[in-house]
Amino acid sequence: MLFGAVQATMIIYGLWAGERLRWRQTFGLIFAFGGLVGLLLPGLSAPPLHGSILMLAAGVAWGIYSLRGKGTGDPTRVTAGNFLRAVSFAAGLSLAMLPWGVLDVSGVWYAVSSGALASGVGYAIWYTALRGLKATSAATVQLSVPVIAAVGGIIFLNEPVTLRLLIAATAILGGIALVVVDNRQSRQTPNPSIQGGRAQARAADFRR
Repeated sequence: MLFGAVQATMIIYGLWAGERLRWRQTFGLIFAFGGLVGLLLPGLSAPPLHGSILMLAAGVAWGIYSLRGKGTGDPTRVTAGNFLRAVSFAAGLSLAMLPWGVLDVSGVWYAVSSGALASGVGYAIWYTALRGLKATSAATVQLSVPVIAAVGGIIFLNEPVTLRLLIAATAILGGIALVVVDNRQSRQTPNPSIQGGRAQARAADFRR
């Protein structure tokens, strides 16, 4: 539900802003999303309504956050500013929940590593990559996150490499490649009318 809300938010915005998917990009998006469903389907269960609403809201917020970061200047500075502004909310909530909480040294370090390092550095890199992607392409690229998480589980947690994981990862990454490569080719392919105009201008200059 989270990733579906992220993709839907970014793709709807991209289409509203005038972006259009070619047939190969559309096929790649469907292929990648199908791979995501295949990767997560065995562990899916019907979530409660309250949790579903919160998860959908988080997905929409994630999509909006990515879209807003597309036009930023310095990705590191912007990410650091966003995280600093979020500290006040996190600190207030932590203080309010302190009577019911138990501090654990390992948990604190895991939280710092997850938030400050993994999320902070990850969003700085993501903001940098967003400059060269359309909203629809960026939404498709985000489908690679579960694959990256699965690879991390294999490397750090000794999780098994299953056939389902290999097939789903191939479908997701292959679909992403269809979307991104087609998008880059469309930007690199010169417009025939522009080429013709330039040729005529060069011919006129030559005659002069």
